[in-house]
Amino acid sequence: MTLHHQLIVNHLSAGYDDKIILQDININIEAGQITSIIGANACGKSTLLRTMSRLMSPSQGQVLLDGKSIHSTPSRQLAQTLGLLPQSPIAPEGITVGDLVSRGRHPHHGFISRWNKADDNAIAKALETTKTTELMDREIDELSGGQRQRVWIAMALAQETSILLLDEPTTFLDVAHQMEVLDLLIDLNQQQGTTIVLVLHDLNLAARYSDQLIAMKQGQIHAYGTPTNVITEGIIQSVFGLHNQVILDPLSGHPMVLPIGRHKITKNT
Repeated sequence: MTLHHQLIVNHLSAGYDDKIILQDININIEAGQITSIIGANACGKSTLLRTMSRLMSPSQGQVLLDGKSIHSTPSRQLAQTLGLLPQSPIAPEGITVGDLVSRGRHPHHGFISRWNKADDNAIAKALETTKTTELMDREIDELSGGQRQRVWIAMALAQETSILLLDEPTTFLDVAHQMEVLDLLIDLNQQQGTTIVLVLHDLNLAARYSDQLIAMKQGQIHAYGTPTNVITEGIIQSVFGLHNQVILDPLSGHPMVLPIGRHKITKNT
């Protein structure tokens, strides 16, 4: 069972150069749960995730891990607790699956520590969990989009962190591969208790697979809570400017968004 660590965003503001993207964000990430960040393009979703992972520095406020600022935590120590899969990661040319996944073990080694059995076991487990063991000797460039995404997740799993942040892990994947990746994250959460925070574009997949949702609008948190509390016609209209109807997903019982456009499509009988 993964040890739960507490991640809190406290009065966080951040941006690029002189442009503020995030404005006074306050959020308590529920340990051991799956939290999805949703919102329109350019609302600050990825900026929030990047700041939570220390890829960006806040202009105000802080991100706290177990009560301590992540920006004052030694890099190696932070990487043993918090892992990040960024949007569209780039692998070195010619690198094999096994070599890429093994890089997830770097935070567990100092200057003089040697590779050991624990490293081998962590890599083998990550490959098995993501069903990529048979790809170990293949080069990343040879893989399909779905295979490649599973390998990147395997590298993050090999890091053995209790918190995993993923920025749009299903983007550019077909529906079958999207489901495959999300099912894998559910397995990881349920079997190992990993706290998962991810940015998702598909509202209905976010509602189905998440315990909590963060709906962002113009750099601020517009709504936070369970899918039932966040996926409402009023909130979706406000956040996305989308005329919609919300019904129950017949498979999960969670809310499901039906977009309503200007044209009604009718069936010929």
